[in-house]
Amino acid sequence: MTNMWRSLLLIGAAAASLMQEPLQARRGHLSLTYDLIAFHKNLTQIESITGNEEAVGEWLVASLKSQGYSVERQYVEEKPARFNILAWPGKERDAKVLLSAHIDTVPPFYPYEHINNTIRGRGSVDAKGSVATQIIAINRLLSSDKISPDDVALLYVVGEEKGGDGMRAANALKLSPETVIFGEPTEGKLAAGHKGNLMVIVKAKGKAAHSGYPWLGRSANEVLVKSLAALMELGQKLPKSDKYGITTLNLGQIQGGVAPNVVAKDASADVAVRIAEGSPEFIREEVTRAVHTAVQSFLEKGMKPEDVVEINFPTSGYGPIEIDHDVPGFDEITVNYGTDIPSLNKTVEGQKRYLYGPGSILVAHSDHEMLTEDQLFDAVGGYEKLVLHALRK
Repeated sequence: MTNMWRSLLLIGAAAASLMQEPLQARRGHLSLTYDLIAFHKNLTQIESITGNEEAVGEWLVASLKSQGYSVERQYVEEKPARFNILAWPGKERDAKVLLSAHIDTVPPFYPYEHINNTIRGRGSVDAKGSVATQIIAINRLLSSDKISPDDVALLYVVGEEKGGDGMRAANALKLSPETVIFGEPTEGKLAAGHKGNLMVIVKAKGKAAHSGYPWLGRSANEVLVKSLAALMELGQKLPKSDKYGITTLNLGQIQGGVAPNVVAKDASADVAVRIAEGSPEFIREEVTRAVHTAVQSFLEKGMKPEDVVEINFPTSGYGPIEIDHDVPGFDEITVNYGTDIPSLNKTVEGQKRYLYGPGSILVAHSDHEMLTEDQLFDAVGGYEKLVLHALRK
C-alpha cells in the first residue's frame, strides 16, 4: 500500500471520482468506489444485530449494484427478511477466489464514532471491518488490472454470531472456488487455526412452592446452580492442546424463577464451549456425565437425572479447525473464537481456506469495540496479497 493511495483516499469524493474515470473506460459497466473510510462508516452505522440484518443487507446490495457488480440475494428467512449476498464483478458467478465475511453483529448496538484516527462502534471490527476492506481491495486490484473481473466473487452472510445459519444456507449456492478467504479480526495476521465450538442448553426442572416451605417443592435454580458449578470444574479437567491451550466454558445467559418468595419451577442456562482438544462427541459425553452426577442429591426414589435436568445441544458443534497459512509475508496467529469456516462445505479437492482481517478480537463483543484507520488501510493491502497469491499472480 502506497502513501499516495492513502492520501487519495483521504482527500474525499472528488479525488475518488477522478480515479474512476479511466476504470470506467476500461471496464465499461464497473464504477468502483475507493473511499474505504466512508464505506466502512456506512456499514458500521447501520444496526445489524443477528436477526435484524435486513437494513445493512439492503444498503450493501444497493452499493454493490451501483458499482456494477452482479448481485444475488439468497433468503435465509423471509420474515423478518434475512438474506445472504453473493456478488461478482464479471460474468463468472462461480469464481476461482471467494471472499466472505458476516454482516450480523452481537448485541447491544453501539453507535459509530470517528475521532482522529480511531473508529468505534458495534461491528466496526467484527466483522464490518473485513467486509469493507475486502471490497476495497478487490476494487483496487480490478482498477490496476492485476486481476480479471472473472477471478473473484464476494459472499456476505447473516447469522454467524448465532449458530451460522447464513453460511450453512450458502451451501445451496453450489459454489466451487479454489480458494476461500474468510474475514474476521485477526490483528492483520494469518490465522493458522481456531478452537472448536459447542453450544449447551441446560434446563432445570423444579417444583413450585411457597418459599417459607421450600421442602414442599424443588428449586430449579438450585438444580441449575449445582449443574453449572460442575461444568465450571469440568473445564479444568478436559484435555489441553499445545496449539490452542485449554477448553473454556462461558455461562452466556442464565434465567430462572418468577419471584423471590416462590420456589423456582424453571431455570435454564446457555453455555458456550470453546474446544481446544477432542471432538464434540467427547465433550457432550463429559458434559452430560458431569451434570447428571451433580444433581444426584435432588433425586427421589425411582427418579433419573433426566427428571430434574434436561441437556440440549442445539448444534452438532465441531472440534478445532486447522486453517491454511502458507502465504509469505504474514505473521501467524491462532484464535479462540469460532467462525463460519466449518459451516461451508468443501466442494473442491484441495480447496484453500484463509482467515484474515483487521482489528483485534480482544475488543470485539465489548463496549469498547474499536480499530484505527491504519488497521483498515493495512488490511486492504493484506487482502490484495491473499487474492494475488491464490491466483498465483
